Amino acid sequence: MSDIVNETWQEYHKQLQLHPLRTKAITASALVGLNYAIAEKTSGVKKLQLRRLLLMMLYGFAYAGPFGHFLHKLMEIIFDGKQDNKTVDKRVLLEQLTISPWNNFIFMMYYGLVVEGMSCFGLSLIVCNMVDMCYILHG
Repeated sequence: MSDIVNETWQEYHKQLQLHPLRTKAITASALVGLNYAIAEKTSGVKKLQLRRLLLMMLYGFAYAGPFGHFLHKLMEIIFDGKQDNKTVDKRVLLEQLTISPWNNFIFMMYYGLVVEGMSCFGLSLIVCNMVDMCYILHG
Protein backbone atom coordinates (compact mmCIF):
# COMPACT_ATOMS: atom_id res chain seq x y z
CA MET A 1 0.00 0.00 0.00
CA SER A 2 2.73 2.47 0.90
CA ASP A 3 4.41 1.80 -2.46
CA ILE A 4 1.26 2.89 -4.30
CA VAL A 5 0.98 6.04 -2.17
CA ASN A 6 4.66 6.82 -2.64
CA GLU A 7 4.46 6.34 -6.44
CA THR A 8 1.32 8.48 -6.62
CA TRP A 9 2.96 11.23 -4.57
CA GLN A 10 6.04 11.17 -6.82
CA GLU A 11 3.85 11.34 -9.94
CA TYR A 12 1.94 14.27 -8.44
CA HIS A 13 5.20 16.17 -7.85
CA LYS A 14 6.32 15.33 -11.38
CA GLN A 15 3.08 16.78 -12.74
CA LEU A 16 3.57 19.89 -10.58
CA GLN A 17 6.94 20.41 -12.23
CA LEU A 18 5.72 19.70 -15.78
CA HIS A 19 2.26 21.35 -15.67
CA PRO A 20 1.98 23.46 -12.50
CA LEU A 21 -1.12 25.48 -13.40
CA ARG A 22 -3.12 22.49 -14.65
CA THR A 23 -2.09 20.36 -11.67
CA LYS A 24 -3.03 23.07 -9.15
CA ALA A 25 -6.37 23.70 -10.85
CA ILE A 26 -7.25 19.99 -10.80
CA THR A 27 -6.04 19.65 -7.19
CA ALA A 28 -8.07 22.68 -6.08
CA SER A 29 -11.13 21.30 -7.85
CA ALA A 30 -10.79 17.93 -6.13
CA LEU A 31 -10.19 19.48 -2.71
CA VAL A 32 -13.10 21.92 -2.98
CA GLY A 33 -15.36 19.09 -4.10
CA LEU A 34 -14.21 16.82 -1.28
CA ASN A 35 -14.59 19.64 1.26
CA TYR A 36 -18.11 20.38 0.03
CA ALA A 37 -19.14 16.70 0.09
CA ILE A 38 -17.81 16.21 3.62
CA ALA A 39 -19.49 19.41 4.83
CA GLU A 40 -22.82 18.37 3.34
CA LYS A 41 -22.67 14.85 4.77
CA THR A 42 -21.63 15.98 8.26
CA SER A 43 -24.46 18.53 8.28
CA GLY A 44 -26.98 15.73 7.80
CA VAL A 45 -27.79 15.95 4.09
CA LYS A 46 -29.11 12.58 2.96
CA LYS A 47 -28.19 12.85 -0.73
CA LEU A 48 -25.56 15.09 -2.33
CA GLN A 49 -26.78 17.30 -5.13
CA LEU A 50 -24.49 16.59 -8.08
CA ARG A 51 -25.10 20.00 -9.71
CA ARG A 52 -23.99 21.88 -6.60
CA LEU A 53 -20.98 19.60 -6.12
CA LEU A 54 -19.87 20.16 -9.72
CA LEU A 55 -20.35 23.92 -9.42
CA MET A 56 -18.18 23.94 -6.31
CA MET A 57 -15.53 21.93 -8.14
CA LEU A 58 -15.73 24.41 -11.02
CA TYR A 59 -14.91 27.21 -8.56
CA GLY A 60 -11.79 25.35 -7.45
CA PHE A 61 -10.74 24.58 -11.02
CA ALA A 62 -11.49 27.96 -12.61
CA TYR A 63 -10.66 30.36 -9.77
CA ALA A 64 -9.06 29.00 -6.59
CA GLY A 65 -6.34 26.89 -8.23
CA PRO A 66 -5.22 29.38 -10.90
CA PHE A 67 -5.52 32.40 -8.61
CA GLY A 68 -3.39 30.71 -5.95
CA HIS A 69 -0.83 29.71 -8.57
CA PHE A 70 -0.39 33.25 -9.88
CA LEU A 71 -0.62 34.81 -6.42
CA HIS A 72 2.32 32.78 -5.19
CA LYS A 73 4.31 33.59 -8.34
CA LEU A 74 3.70 37.28 -7.57
CA MET A 75 4.71 36.75 -3.94
CA GLU A 76 7.99 35.19 -5.13
CA ILE A 77 8.67 38.35 -7.14
CA ILE A 78 7.69 40.72 -4.32
CA PHE A 79 9.84 38.91 -1.75
CA ASP A 80 12.73 38.00 -4.09
CA GLY A 81 12.20 34.28 -3.53
CA LYS A 82 13.32 34.48 0.11
CA GLN A 83 12.10 31.63 2.34
CA ASP A 84 13.32 32.60 5.82
CA ASN A 85 10.85 32.72 8.72
CA LYS A 86 10.59 36.52 8.76
CA THR A 87 9.78 36.63 5.04
CA VAL A 88 7.22 33.83 5.40
CA ASP A 89 5.56 35.81 8.20
CA LYS A 90 5.43 38.90 5.96
CA ARG A 91 3.96 36.89 3.09
CA VAL A 92 1.26 35.41 5.33
CA LEU A 93 0.43 38.84 6.77
CA LEU A 94 0.24 40.44 3.31
CA GLU A 95 -1.98 37.63 2.05
CA GLN A 96 -4.30 37.77 5.07
CA LEU A 97 -4.71 41.55 4.91
CA THR A 98 -5.17 41.88 1.15
CA ILE A 99 -6.01 38.71 -0.75
CA SER A 100 -8.01 36.74 1.82
CA PRO A 101 -10.82 39.33 2.07
CA TRP A 102 -10.98 39.43 -1.73
CA ASN A 103 -11.14 35.63 -1.95
CA ASN A 104 -13.91 35.55 0.68
CA PHE A 105 -15.86 38.15 -1.27
CA ILE A 106 -15.45 36.28 -4.57
CA PHE A 107 -16.46 32.99 -2.97
CA MET A 108 -19.57 34.49 -1.34
CA MET A 109 -20.60 36.06 -4.66
CA TYR A 110 -19.99 32.83 -6.58
CA TYR A 111 -21.77 30.68 -4.03
CA GLY A 112 -24.76 33.00 -3.77
CA LEU A 113 -25.19 33.84 -7.44
CA VAL A 114 -24.10 30.62 -9.15
CA VAL A 115 -24.53 27.75 -6.68
CA GLU A 116 -27.60 29.03 -4.81
CA GLY A 117 -29.02 30.90 -7.82
CA MET A 118 -29.83 34.03 -5.82
CA SER A 119 -30.50 37.40 -7.38
CA CYS A 120 -27.97 40.21 -6.97
CA PHE A 121 -30.47 42.09 -4.81
CA GLY A 122 -31.13 39.11 -2.53
CA LEU A 123 -27.43 38.46 -2.13
CA SER A 124 -26.70 42.12 -1.39
CA LEU A 125 -29.32 42.08 1.40
CA ILE A 126 -27.66 39.06 3.01
CA VAL A 127 -24.17 40.59 2.72
CA CYS A 128 -25.37 43.92 4.17
CA ASN A 129 -27.00 42.11 7.09
CA MET A 130 -23.77 40.20 7.71
CA VAL A 131 -21.74 43.43 7.68
CA ASP A 132 -24.23 45.09 10.04
CA MET A 133 -24.00 42.10 12.39
CA CYS A 134 -20.19 42.35 12.38
CA TYR A 135 -20.38 46.01 13.38
CA ILE A 136 -22.84 45.21 16.17
CA LEU A 137 -20.73 42.34 17.52
CA HIS A 138 -17.32 43.93 17.16
CA GLY A 139 -18.05 47.60 17.73
